[in-house]
Amino acid sequence: EYFPLVTQQAEVLKPLKVVELDGKFNIEVKSEGGGISGQVDAIKLGIARALVKYNPELISRLREFSLLTRDPRMKERKKYGQKGARKRFQWTKR
Repeated sequence: EYFPLVTQQAEVLKPLKVVELDGKFNIEVKSEGGGISGQVDAIKLGIARALVKYNPELISRLREFSLLTRDPRMKERKKYGQKGARKRFQWTKR
């Protein structure tokens, strides 16, 4: 209901479809921070981890589809002496 695009809704429910438990659970999720796409991935990972706690035999099936892997990319910090993480202050030759 929260996600406007059908592709996002399908991505959130992917762990349930992979293990053929679609429609067997009522899921209520709270997600804060990040954008819509990041929240989709976070919820997908949370559902996959909950399914593993429910039935540890599902680990191999969920791993096949990389549903138990967290995306390690993080925002790079701003460095001192620079305008941002990668951007430098303007350089003048003369």
